[in-house]
Amino acid sequence: MDTLLNIIANLGSPRIMVVGDFMLDKYVRGEVKRISQEAPIPVISVSSEDVRPGGAGSVVNNLQALGAQVLACGIIGDDAHGHTLVDMLRDLGVDREGICVDRSRPTILKMRFLGHLQTAGKGIQQLLRVDYEKTHGIAEEIEAQLTSYLKKNIPGCDIVLVSDMNKGLLSHSLLKTIVSLSGRHNKMVLVDPKLMSDYTCYEGVTAMTPNRNETEIATGIKISDIDSLNRAGKKLTSSLSLEYCIITIDKDGIFLYHKDDGGKIFPTVPRMVFDVTGAGDMVLSIFGMVVGSGYSFQDAALLANIAAGIEVGKIGATPVSKDEILHELMTGRSQISGKIKDAEGIPHIVNEHRKKSDKIVFTNGCFDILHVGHIEYLKFARKQGDLLVVGLNTDRSVRSQKGPTRPFVSEADRAKMLAALEDVTYVVPFDELTPLNLIKAVRPDVLVKGEDWKNAGAVGGEFVESYGGKVVYAPFVEGVSTTNIVSRIIKRHSEMESLKNAADQIQ
Repeated sequence: MDTLLNIIANLGSPRIMVVGDFMLDKYVRGEVKRISQEAPIPVISVSSEDVRPGGAGSVVNNLQALGAQVLACGIIGDDAHGHTLVDMLRDLGVDREGICVDRSRPTILKMRFLGHLQTAGKGIQQLLRVDYEKTHGIAEEIEAQLTSYLKKNIPGCDIVLVSDMNKGLLSHSLLKTIVSLSGRHNKMVLVDPKLMSDYTCYEGVTAMTPNRNETEIATGIKISDIDSLNRAGKKLTSSLSLEYCIITIDKDGIFLYHKDDGGKIFPTVPRMVFDVTGAGDMVLSIFGMVVGSGYSFQDAALLANIAAGIEVGKIGATPVSKDEILHELMTGRSQISGKIKDAEGIPHIVNEHRKKSDKIVFTNGCFDILHVGHIEYLKFARKQGDLLVVGLNTDRSVRSQKGPTRPFVSEADRAKMLAALEDVTYVVPFDELTPLNLIKAVRPDVLVKGEDWKNAGAVGGEFVESYGGKVVYAPFVEGVSTTNIVSRIIKRHSEMESLKNAADQIQ
C-alpha cells in the first residue's frame, strides 16, 4: 500500500499519444413521474443537460486529470459537435493538431437519457441511449494526414494508447503504421480493443485490455476460472506477439498475463456500482499513465483496480483525480475507515451523490458513549433519505460545550463506532461549537435534530429551508442519555463501595 501511495504521489507528467475514436457524450437528466399515453414508455421532465468528451476523449480527459501531457489523434465531423469537442480539448490543454476533419461523417454523439423518481427516493438510472454516427472506413487522404502527424510526434512521446471503438478510424493499415512507428522508436503501445472475433489487426502491440466478453469472443474460451484466464491470456499473447494481456473481469478485478511469467488476478474491492460507463477507458488511462511514468504493469494493475472502482461509483465517464485515488488508498483499507471523511472532502462526495439524485440527510452530535437512544435516533434520520451524513463534534468542541471532563470517549473511537453502524453513510468531525459551516458545505435535503430542539430551532435550519430543504425533528427516547448513563454508573459505583465498606466493618 505504501508503494502505491508513493507512486501516485510521485507520478510525473508523461507525454502520451492517444489515438482513437473521439466522440461527445451527452447526458440528459430528469424526473420520471408518469408513463406516456402514446406508448408504454416513461416521460422524462428534463432538469439538466451536459456534454463531456467520450470514447478516446474520455481517455484524454482521464489522463489530463492525472497530470499527463496529452496529444490527441483522431477525426471529427465538420459540425457543431466537432467544434464543441475541439473546444473541450483546448480547454483541457491537449495538443489538438492530430484531430482531422472528415466531412463525410458527423462527429459521433452518444446521448444518454437518465431518469429518477424523486418522490419515491429512487436513484437515477439510464433509460435510453441514442447514437449519431457513421462508421465507414476513413479515406486515404484522411489516413495520410493522420500518418503524417504520427510520424512527427510518436518519437517524442513516452507511450501510445489506442482506443478502438470500431467506428471506422483504426483501419488495419493505420494500426500497422502505429505499431511500426512505435517499434522503430522503442515506444510501448497499449490498446483497448473493439468487440470482434479476429484480433490480428493488433499484432505486435505491447499490451491490450479486452474485457471478459471481448476475450471470450476473440479466443473462443469461456472465462470461468483462473485456468481459463491463463489459457485465454496465453492464446492472445502468443498469437498476437503481445508482451502482456490485461483482461478486465468486472467485479473480480483485473487479470494480468505476461508472455513468459503467466497470469495473476488482481482482485478489486467490492463496492456499489452506479454506472459502468467509462470503466474501460479508466483502466487504459491508468495503465498508460503508470507504465508511461516508468512503473511496472503490476503496479498499474493495482492502481487501475482502485481507479475503476471509483469510476463505477459515478454517473457517466468522469475523470478520477490523483487526490481521489490517494484518498481511497489512505482511507479505503477498511469499510469503516472509508466512511470517515473530512470537512474539506465531503462537499465533493455529496455532490457526486447529488448527481445521482440521492436524497442527502444530515444530523450531528457528540455521540459520547453510544447508546440505544443514539441508535434509534440514527435509524430515524437514515429513513428520511438515501444517505446519512453525521457531523461529529471533535474532542475540543465537546470540551467547549460540556466542560473539561468530557468527552469520555475520544473522537477517533467515537467516529469508528458511528461508522460501524449500517445506517450511517459518512462521519465528518467538525471543530466548531455548532455544525453550521459543515451544514453549509453539505447542503442537505433534510436536516434532522432531536425534538428537544424544536422550540429553540435547529442550528442551520433556516439555511436548509432557504433552498427548499426541510427540517425534521426525531422523537426522543425517554430516560436514555450519556449523562443518565454516567450518573447510573457513578451511583452504582457508590453503592458498591458502600457495600464493600460495610462488609469490611463486619469482618
